[in-house]
Amino acid sequence: MEQLYRQAGEWREQHSESAAQRKEQLLHSLKDSLGEFERSSQIHSVVLEEKACEGYTRTRVELSVIPGLSFGAYILKPAGARGKLPGVIAVHGHGYGSRQICGMLADGTEDTGKPDIYNHFAVQLVRNGMLVIAPDVIGFGERRMEADVAEDPNAPSSCYRMSTQLLMLGKTLTGLRVNEMLGTLDYFSGLEQVDPGRIGIVGFSGGSLIAYVAAALDERIRSSVLIGFPNTFKDSIMAVHHCICNFMPGILMHAELPELMGLLAPRPLFLESGDRDPIFPAAGFEKAVRELKSIYERENAGDQLTCDLFPGAHEVSGRVSFDWLMRTLA
Repeated sequence: MEQLYRQAGEWREQHSESAAQRKEQLLHSLKDSLGEFERSSQIHSVVLEEKACEGYTRTRVELSVIPGLSFGAYILKPAGARGKLPGVIAVHGHGYGSRQICGMLADGTEDTGKPDIYNHFAVQLVRNGMLVIAPDVIGFGERRMEADVAEDPNAPSSCYRMSTQLLMLGKTLTGLRVNEMLGTLDYFSGLEQVDPGRIGIVGFSGGSLIAYVAAALDERIRSSVLIGFPNTFKDSIMAVHHCICNFMPGILMHAELPELMGLLAPRPLFLESGDRDPIFPAAGFEKAVRELKSIYERENAGDQLTCDLFPGAHEVSGRVSFDWLMRTLA
């Protein structure tokens, strides 16, 4: 495997196109690797409930952006806010869904205990003055497949079943998730109180995979915060056991992960990771930061890249990144 990894790197280095051509081709290759999914011509939305919380209101909506699929999302709005607000899409990874990042337990009751690794980060964002949407990512929580729940009501996800079956159809689970996220962006940017010119995205772990790909494909996402994910493929998903949903067929023939995240340049990008993260190790994070610094400097945007290697494990910090995000969307 080491030899094949080196050969992929050597093959990538053989190309002599300009930086701009390279970026355009890489964006095209990334899009192709996802597979194609039909998107509805019109987004269907239904408001399900609304609740006043401490410092914000929480609205549950149901959206449908791909024919035959619907999903829930929470919209968190700062209390007393008026006028157009900066908007943020908050993307969870493995777990029980959007409730986990919105301060709730899996059954929808309030989580009054010590926050888990997600640190209720959607709540942190709304309390920083941003209007937040947190969609349920397919394959987790309420969006697990019936077959998986029938076999095991406590099944952590439907990633394996969905990924393998989509691969047989020339598609990927990342592609499905990203397409739903872009549909969420379409809906969110059209809300009356969202300033469509000031939209960011925050992802944690597998949510960062969805976040960076969505941002690469749609420049309406002005700023991005990637947490518990920035690394190299070699030091993370190729070195440590990871869910199958992290893998994209043939992508290493086109680029390593830092260059793929570099597709977001010159837009503002924040990289955050715990220095004791066992599945996205600090050494790989530091390698990614060095390569991304070079990419941003080549685009004369070195000041648009910020990072924080905080004391912690595989978890959300936000100690620097959330204030940074608010500033970049101001």
